[in-house]
Amino acid sequence: MARKQRKNNKKSFWHRIRFKYKLSFFNETTLEEVWSFRLSQLTAFLTLALFAFILIAFTALIIIKTPIRNYLPGYLDVEIRKEIVDNALRADSLERMISIQSLYLENVAGILSGTIELDSIRQIDSLAHVDANYEIPRSKSEEKFVKSFEEEEKYNLTVLNPNPVPTDGIFFYKPVNGVVSSHYEADARHFGVDLVAAPKESVLATLDGTVVFTGFDPNFGNVIQLQHKNGFLSVYKHNELLLKEIGDHVVAGEAIALVGNTGKLSTGPHLHFELWYKGIPVNPEEYIAF
Repeated sequence: MARKQRKNNKKSFWHRIRFKYKLSFFNETTLEEVWSFRLSQLTAFLTLALFAFILIAFTALIIIKTPIRNYLPGYLDVEIRKEIVDNALRADSLERMISIQSLYLENVAGILSGTIELDSIRQIDSLAHVDANYEIPRSKSEEKFVKSFEEEEKYNLTVLNPNPVPTDGIFFYKPVNGVVSSHYEADARHFGVDLVAAPKESVLATLDGTVVFTGFDPNFGNVIQLQHKNGFLSVYKHNELLLKEIGDHVVAGEAIALVGNTGKLSTGPHLHFELWYKGIPVNPEEYIAF
């Protein structure tokens, strides 16, 4: 009996929500029916649900496709996000520079106050005296060889100037904290040094300068070049991300890129760093202590 009653109630519910009502509109003066339509509770519910869905979808589309999204809490514009990253990298570079300058000032203060002891070394006169006492005379064959060697080298064009590049007053900033994995080899056309570093480590400008090239090379990945005063040009290859554009002016120690593993010639996260002077490659290890 109870089961039959529940079944009747269920049928009554579906009958009630599907039962159609007629809504009519009449002319107030003539009482003539102007317009009418039939509507059930189920149809009304579905119509309202569809209208609400369309309204919500349209509102979401407007928010996503227009600048209104910038006013939503927790949403950051792409340009603002990039500016935040640049500011964080610049703050990291400034923190390093301040640490280096603080250490330098501490050393200067220690020297001026006399708290730093000088190394105990022999006087120049004593060294000359020792060398004079223990000098071994040359044999005739040695003198003949030295004379012959000096005569040959006098006209040898391969003799390099021990200091061909003027670097007085120039301090080269280390481009990245890393370990040298490959050295400068001009004969092998490897005109720089490879520095293994942590991925996305900040790549720093070695001198004040201006960005003259940024781009992607299939072999060397993301590349950035800086033109400096006194004829120097620095090149940074295999970067993950370039933070500067052509024409930007940078200062020594400022972040210009992030260490990466881009390009066909890269075998792991590292920086390939080159230093050129007036169009000629030079060995960076002769000017920078890596």
